[in-house]
Amino acid sequence: MRHFLNLIDLSREELLHLLAESERIKAAQERGIPRRSLQGRIIGLIFEKPSLRTRVSFESGIAQLGGTSLYLPGNEVGLGWRESLADFARTISQYVDALVLRVYHHETLTGLAAHATIPLINALSDKAHPCQALADLLTIRELFGTEQGRTVVFVGDGNNVARSLAVGCGKLGIRFILSCPPGYGFDEHFQALYRAKVSTELPLEVSDPKAAVCQADVIYTDVWTSMGQEAERDIRLQRFAPYQVNAALLAAAPPHCRFLHCLPAHRGEEVTDEVIDGPASAVFQQAANRLHTQKALLEWLFSTNFPPLSSTPGVSASSAPATSDAFSER
Repeated sequence: MRHFLNLIDLSREELLHLLAESERIKAAQERGIPRRSLQGRIIGLIFEKPSLRTRVSFESGIAQLGGTSLYLPGNEVGLGWRESLADFARTISQYVDALVLRVYHHETLTGLAAHATIPLINALSDKAHPCQALADLLTIRELFGTEQGRTVVFVGDGNNVARSLAVGCGKLGIRFILSCPPGYGFDEHFQALYRAKVSTELPLEVSDPKAAVCQADVIYTDVWTSMGQEAERDIRLQRFAPYQVNAALLAAAPPHCRFLHCLPAHRGEEVTDEVIDGPASAVFQQAANRLHTQKALLEWLFSTNFPPLSSTPGVSASSAPATSDAFSER
């Protein structure tokens, strides 16, 4: 069974395919062409963390594709404490056709994947945010016509969003630079995975943000204190203060540079109103692309894991396409 837990498990060709399908799906929606590829499918959403964009974009996308979504709050499900991950995975696999999960610990996903017989999608964990990265890459392609040869500078914490974007950039030939205070860069475990599955050349880390953005096509930032890090908030505010994306930092970049943020933004902290509401900002185009890339992902997962559902009684479904190692498998 193939799952989408980490962008690092996709090949370059598979990532390019997903982006191309996202463009096609977005264009079809803009022309008012309906798609019913999830007709008869039920997708469960289990969220341990609060969400706006991720939950609504998945629920809307599933509905637009003709499917049904069931939202299950994490505190009611109790993954790993109300019952074992193995028992939950074996049970839920008989009720729904796929699971979208937003969890505190990435190990929850891998524990479920070991026993699930339905595809799992990582909608955010402490290690990765691959769904966000898909939307980011599509937005970069739309802004510049191609992602090839572009430079993305992530100004801020080397967190789950930065890790997934760095992986996507590495696979597609986009130069990725992380600008952060000492001690907040990519950890050794991520670096080892990156070397093994993306490139032996690690993303560049530059502590001076103005030096980092001097050749940037995109400046990207995220909140300085993620969910679960609230106890570190005061010290993080102090250490990241020089890394605010403001008019002065944007002025140090080339004139064509665009600004991205995964949202929600803490205005006045990691970014100023002047930048996020200014002409360089593409954050709402970026947010909208969550819908289209996730629809492409859902379609691809179902076409890979299951034969098409037959709409005619007595007619057998065609065989599923051959699988590959793009996703985590058990």
